[in-house]
Amino acid sequence: MKIRPLSIEGAWEITPRQHGDSRGLFMEWYRFDRLAEVVGRPLRLAQGNLSVSARGVVRGIHFADVPPGQAKYVTCVRGAVVDLVVDIRVGSPTFGRWEAVRLDDVDRRAVYLSEGLGHGFCALTDDATLSYLCSTTYNPGAEHTVHPLDPDLAIDWPAEAPVLSARDAAAPSLAHARTAGLLPDYRSTRTCAAPFGGDE
Repeated sequence: MKIRPLSIEGAWEITPRQHGDSRGLFMEWYRFDRLAEVVGRPLRLAQGNLSVSARGVVRGIHFADVPPGQAKYVTCVRGAVVDLVVDIRVGSPTFGRWEAVRLDDVDRRAVYLSEGLGHGFCALTDDATLSYLCSTTYNPGAEHTVHPLDPDLAIDWPAEAPVLSARDAAAPSLAHARTAGLLPDYRSTRTCAAPFGGDE
């Protein structure tokens, strides 16, 4: 597999090597050791999620309190989405920037996001199905969202009329979330996970 860093520190795109013939195909879509070598620390798996969305649905921008934060390894197993990494870490050199990666069931790429980064996506097809591995379990009291249509973020969502959940539609802007003290601090996100080979 090929692991490429994105322009936002702490995020990577993973492209697996697919082996196919007339019977179908096989690939390694996640490798603990390869990811840890590149990222510098292991992804401790605590929970696996599956999300199915209709075309035009936008989910996010979601993030968790740091510490402990929640690292994510995301891939699309059916259909296609545009996956978004958003830097919401106060003090980061790329604060407020975002990067998009197309995830689909053809190239079968994945995205890894470190703790403290915001995550969202837009479904390009009906029944777009995301599978993602998480470093911590869901904790509703520590989960937050930034409005995905915040004009200051100016995300170019590929949907004429994005469909949002009630929670995401009522989410604060990035500026309001920062004023309210909800956003993670860049320095704390750099120390929230044990280094590769260290103690858990």
